[in-house]
Amino acid sequence: MDAESAIFGLIQGAALLFLSPLVIGIVRKCKATFQSRRGASIIQPYYELAKQFSKGQVISRQASWIFRVAPYVCMTCVVLAVTMIPVFITASFDYFGNILVLVSLMAMYRFFMALSALDTGSSFGGMGSSREVMISAIMEPTMFLSIFAMAAITQTTFLSGIAEAIQSQASNLLHPSLYLAFFAFFIVMLGENARFPFDNPTTHLELTMVHEAMILEYSGKSLGLMEYSSWTKLTIFLALLVNMFFPWGIATSISLWGIVSGICAFLGKIIVLAIVIALLESSISKFRLFKLPALSWIAFCLAFMAVILSFL
Repeated sequence: MDAESAIFGLIQGAALLFLSPLVIGIVRKCKATFQSRRGASIIQPYYELAKQFSKGQVISRQASWIFRVAPYVCMTCVVLAVTMIPVFITASFDYFGNILVLVSLMAMYRFFMALSALDTGSSFGGMGSSREVMISAIMEPTMFLSIFAMAAITQTTFLSGIAEAIQSQASNLLHPSLYLAFFAFFIVMLGENARFPFDNPTTHLELTMVHEAMILEYSGKSLGLMEYSSWTKLTIFLALLVNMFFPWGIATSISLWGIVSGICAFLGKIIVLAIVIALLESSISKFRLFKLPALSWIAFCLAFMAVILSFL
């Protein structure tokens, strides 16, 4: 790993951390527009973070050190993850940028979030963590298959290598496995980030909430860190969707025009995906919990077919 890759890895990671509240704001604003509501400003999530970080905390007497350190562990996982992802240029932390390392960081994030929800002994936390573990159990095989299909097409498991191989070889864009793996990974993204139809990210109804149930006991700075890390996790998955499957416009060499076009292409693709998520959440309702495995089977079959076709 050279100095240039390290510098661009840090710059792109900082860009994703800065953009993650804006992505949530765009999704919320588009969703409000589709539902004939005015909605809050797209920069409202930044104000929410500032408000949470300025507040004090109330911690349950039953909470152990796990509850206290979980927000910092989750935030550390996403901070490490964002430095691995090529955003506007393929140069990143190649030494740490293996896609399997990224999946492991996301698994650690989920493990500590579920563990912290169980730590206080809250019935809501236990319910939310059990549902989260169930969803992750049915989504992770599909995620690995989608990644394996991309690795088989490009002959590498490094994110920068995958993006560069897809960008430089036009024949890869015609490969059917690319599109099957993309749709499978899109469904995984919805499940991993508590979006419709897996979960309603804005509900506090105890019978249906998943993500909100796990962070219900948090307040103040800890709640801000948990919310910020979850927003960044969604941005990470969106960045993987646009730059691992369709890295159109991403710069493969260091040049001013390439970087500018890469930034514009990335922002355009992220906004399109944010609009698609908002449209999806405005068009369908949340599925019943026991219907989610049927949706996961659809994603699994798509990813499995992508793996088979990648070797043909």
